Amino acid sequence: MDLRRGRRTGVTLSLQEPLEADGQLTLADTLPDEVNMEAGCESRADAARLRALVDALPARERAIMRQRYGFDGAPKTQQQTAQALHISRSYVSRLEKRALEYLRGRWPAE
Repeated sequence: MDLRRGRRTGVTLSLQEPLEADGQLTLADTLPDEVNMEAGCESRADAARLRALVDALPARERAIMRQRYGFDGAPKTQQQTAQALHISRSYVSRLEKRALEYLRGRWPAE
């Protein structure tokens, strides 16, 4: 039974194993590199910084930003957010605008 299982999995290859006799080209060199690790780290750092700024907002503004921009699920419209918070849509609009101005002012300029 163990012998059959080993036959199905095949040979294990290393990404650093040379593909040519001279050893210049490895398997890792032939695979596409679609993920830019540095950009991913920057994106995660920006997302963490944005979440920290949103968490610093007053409770109602924080709830509006989380709902409107989908922090806790799918983004909601101003009307849906207003209904969930039992306030008017225009008040949601004003608070959202104030929160965005706060975030813009605290976000580092590049």
